[in-house]
Amino acid sequence: MMDQLLEILEDINPDNDYMAEDKLIDNGLLDSLSLLTLVSELEDAFGIEITPTDLIPANFNSAAAMWEMVQRLQEADK
Repeated sequence: MMDQLLEILEDINPDNDYMAEDKLIDNGLLDSLSLLTLVSELEDAFGIEITPTDLIPANFNSAAAMWEMVQRLQEADK
């Protein structure tokens, strides 16, 4: 399922190395429009709800952090 996350990220901005980058937000590699698209795509793909409290840079600075957030939100919905 991490592959699905990487596909979503690649669709939004294929120029980033999502496996290596750990400062996607801090370095401006994902802008606010990309983030809005990403949140919508993640919610649809993984059946989760990303709330405003989840919208912090720590959750979106890397693919690994996003994946951890997705898993956490999926567990919370059970």
